[in-house]
Amino acid sequence: MTSIQLETPTTGKYEQPTGLFINNEFVKGVDGKTFEVINPSNEKVICSVYEASEKDVDIAVAAARKAFEGDWRKVTPNERGKLLVKLADLFDQHSDQLAAIEALDNGKAFTMAKGDVAAASGCLRYYGGWADKIEGKVVDTSPDTFNYIRKEPVSTI
Repeated sequence: MTSIQLETPTTGKYEQPTGLFINNEFVKGVDGKTFEVINPSNEKVICSVYEASEKDVDIAVAAARKAFEGDWRKVTPNERGKLLVKLADLFDQHSDQLAAIEALDNGKAFTMAKGDVAAASGCLRYYGGWADKIEGKVVDTSPDTFNYIRKEPVSTI
């Protein structure tokens, strides 16, 4: 997959993939079209990245469905929570680089972008904590019925 070398003032050089992230890898768009990413602070081109078409979206949805119906379905809520917390740990570990990329892409101050990364990490930790807390309850609607509410992730299955 193609990538480019970028440099940020705070973290130095790094390799930036320019593809679409589908099925756990960066890939070229089916149509091969790209678009330029513009630095809003100086209007210079940062890089060109692949553009997703309807075909790419269909491929991504099919890959997501396959993952959802495959091994991921068997992962316990406790393990899913641990994975979200691990992702939050990675956000924290690489917060300077993520904030530098965010600042470059959005033209915002690095300190503001650093706050955005911390907020994203906090969100992942929050939902990681809830992953094994989904449970049902009985709702009393009338004496001759039994109504049980079970919360589940929304899907079309």
